[in-house]
Amino acid sequence: MNREVRQLVEMGATPAQARAALRQYKDVEQAAERFFEGAFDHITDGSDDEDMGSTSKSVRKAQVVTPDPEDDGDDAAGMAEDSDGEIEEDDDENEYMDYDSDYEVKVDNGRGNATADPYAGIFFSKDRREEVIEVEEEPETVFVPDANEQAKLLTQGQWMKGCPEGGEQSFLFGLYSELSEGSCSCPHGCGKSVRRNKRDFFAICAEFSTYITHLQKIVPRKCEGCGKHFCFACGESMTQNQLDENECLFHCANLQGAILGVGLTMLEKYFLEESGPAGDVPDKPINGKRRKAPAVQAHHGADIDDDDDSYPLPSMKGKKAKLGIGYAGEIREDNTGQLEAQAIQKAKDQKLSALLASIRVYLPSLHREGGGKPSDYLPHPTTLAHLRRRFNYVSSQLLRNDSLVDMSERSVLYFELFEWMETISCHEALASMMAMPIMVVSSVKNAITRRSSSRTGPQVRERTIIYEGSSGPRELLEAIVIQAQAAIKGLEPSIAAQNADGEMTEEQKRMTQDDKGKGKQVNKVVLEENVKLLEFCKRILANAKAIDRALVQTKGTAFVERLHASLPKIPGTSSSNGGAAEVQVGVEDSEEEVQRVYVDWANRVRFEYCDLTVPQAEDAAEDEALHYKFYYNAEARMLANSDIPKRSLAIAKELAVLTTNLPVAWSSSIFLRVDETRVDVIKALITGPEGTPYSLASYLFDIFLGPSYNQTPPSVKYMTTNGGKFRFNPNLYADGKVCLSLLGTWQGPGWVAGRSTLLQVLISIQSMILCDEPYLNEPGWADCAGTPQSKQYSANVRRMVVRTAVSFLSVVEAMYRWQMLGNLKNPPEPFEGVIRTHFRLKARSIMKQLDDWLALDDGRAIQSDGMAARGQAAVGSSQGLLNDVSELKGILQRLSEGGSVDGASAVAGGSGPTL
Repeated sequence: MNREVRQLVEMGATPAQARAALRQYKDVEQAAERFFEGAFDHITDGSDDEDMGSTSKSVRKAQVVTPDPEDDGDDAAGMAEDSDGEIEEDDDENEYMDYDSDYEVKVDNGRGNATADPYAGIFFSKDRREEVIEVEEEPETVFVPDANEQAKLLTQGQWMKGCPEGGEQSFLFGLYSELSEGSCSCPHGCGKSVRRNKRDFFAICAEFSTYITHLQKIVPRKCEGCGKHFCFACGESMTQNQLDENECLFHCANLQGAILGVGLTMLEKYFLEESGPAGDVPDKPINGKRRKAPAVQAHHGADIDDDDDSYPLPSMKGKKAKLGIGYAGEIREDNTGQLEAQAIQKAKDQKLSALLASIRVYLPSLHREGGGKPSDYLPHPTTLAHLRRRFNYVSSQLLRNDSLVDMSERSVLYFELFEWMETISCHEALASMMAMPIMVVSSVKNAITRRSSSRTGPQVRERTIIYEGSSGPRELLEAIVIQAQAAIKGLEPSIAAQNADGEMTEEQKRMTQDDKGKGKQVNKVVLEENVKLLEFCKRILANAKAIDRALVQTKGTAFVERLHASLPKIPGTSSSNGGAAEVQVGVEDSEEEVQRVYVDWANRVRFEYCDLTVPQAEDAAEDEALHYKFYYNAEARMLANSDIPKRSLAIAKELAVLTTNLPVAWSSSIFLRVDETRVDVIKALITGPEGTPYSLASYLFDIFLGPSYNQTPPSVKYMTTNGGKFRFNPNLYADGKVCLSLLGTWQGPGWVAGRSTLLQVLISIQSMILCDEPYLNEPGWADCAGTPQSKQYSANVRRMVVRTAVSFLSVVEAMYRWQMLGNLKNPPEPFEGVIRTHFRLKARSIMKQLDDWLALDDGRAIQSDGMAARGQAAVGSSQGLLNDVSELKGILQRLSEGGSVDGASAVAGGSGPTL
């Protein structure tokens, strides 16, 4: 029993606690699990306790992942002490139980059988923050005879890296120590033993298959004394059947922990090498925030200088002189080498997929062909730790890919990823990790650099790592599910039409008439691409359903319901109130709280399907094409019965991106409404960015994805023009024309067929046109920042914005609303609820901005076209802005208090609905 006692002591137990646990639970793993649940916290050491090693006292949640071999017991006990010498208590009393026994019933203070929610807390909270000291060592390189190659040894610091959980740290430390040092005694009592070495189980071979072959040779051991066989990993006897090379590696949980630990380390290493300096995560804004790709990469191997005290951040250069978009010149993208890059990526994906498939064989699975193995039924405690650290890192980078098209083209890799997720969700001991937040590195600080235990050994560097919770695997998958559903909505009608009739429509024939007789062949190829993407999308949905079904079986319905409540919501049909009924804020709420509520609400309603058609007349023919509340109504009706597979594929890809990537922020957001039956009919609403003359208003655009989309850009019309009177920007004309190089209406980098997107167009309008100094957008005036002319132009824009900034199209006859006041009373569909909620939540901020604008105003009258009026004397001063601000403030005040806009109708000279 001494060996088992020593193992528990190394995990943090006192000798008395270790002996008590082993008396009650003969299996060391069960004893360790109950110890970490706190079952033996009441036991204290007696005076006659023997010295069991270097650690005689320990806190349960160690702050140092890898203990220093030179430290004595007192130092080990002091690792978690604060500056006052007090030992920090574990915040979560049953931390390990929380993710391995979360289905256990908990009694509410002994009052009968009332149960607490077993899923509250650690699983679904992303607010966790853990600080851990991790050790970096220089790995040794040794010759591994059975592998016949030189290999680096996995150091203890690398083995335990990325684990912020105290319980998991102890299990990892215990398994590493057991398999890398000491002797394995023959279990048959002959007295013989075999010494273990690090190279036996922790050699990082060039190939995973080489490592497996190496283990198959060394694991089954024949005792030199009695001639019987035993397992070199656990020291227990092996049957004749278990000596087979295909069976021997499933003999015990120790082997499972070692194989998964080393295999996933190889996987992570290969993934980082092949993903480039930023992994698989692009450094671009998502919902107004930047992903922390540099931070994650630094944790997983990037070299940080000793002087750094945090992750490397993008270099910040001197402030650039303010310039307008002006004429950018003829800039063309270099697309050479694209096919070669795709071929290289395909080869990498195939290798990564093969490695994942090889490692997956050793995952615990009760559905294994031929029946479950011993280690399938009782996985090693380190298995969950390995999966949560290394597999979660790789899977999260792949699942954060915001391009469904890229995923479908890399389907060989993603199909294997889905197999992993299904296998994990089907095992009761692992399934909960699908819902648990992934702990990612938020910052890294250097601690100390010192020599290892050997004076001639390499230097050892200790760093303080701060971990924070982020989206779990199932939540990340849900974002892809939303994209897949959007793509299916765009694809199925086209494929159904093709299956019903193989003949091309007249529109298709016109689209392919220049192909010199190859039109049908081109159409066939495109249709095959459509089918491929459709099947991939259906596979994603099937994967999500399979995971949920397995979670119900392993964790119960309550677990899945709690999980689904935290998932991103799938876009649905827009409501008349834009979610306003769900958005509640009070006068006492802080600005920060209001902003949080606003962003949560905007995320829910940023993309929705709705009905954009005009009700048909009673005498209309049954097959008559529908009319739309839309500038491009005529064009949409012409394509009502057309089926263009290439266009359908492009739209499906576009919808997949738009559903989850529209930028949302308090400062400025983009909302989209897509017709539920015609996904080529789209309306966009962009709220004016803060710090610009456009910040108090919302701007509507009608968008049509024409017959040749996306070989050519979409058609975009600006609708907020106050009945065609006001020109708000040099690039936004009073007739609705939008000047933008992507649209082919402005010089500069143009539309790239097959690559440019509608999202790029929308963000370009938001950031480049609705800018803080619009005067600079006029050609020739790009270097006039801060001039009196520029300030005069911005003041004129502000007056126009207050007067008619949210003028929207309400009916097909293209009648416009006259003032922002009027639009609040009668905002047009489909953005009625969005507009009302937007202004209600931002009322306080808008009223403050109005005061600032009044202070900046130059007292001039509105010039409907600031460009044409340049250099002219003002028509005369006006109190128009003051009057508009006063009236608007009264309405905003009542709106923020939940009152009716009708109270202001008499002043405005109109009537409107009750909010």
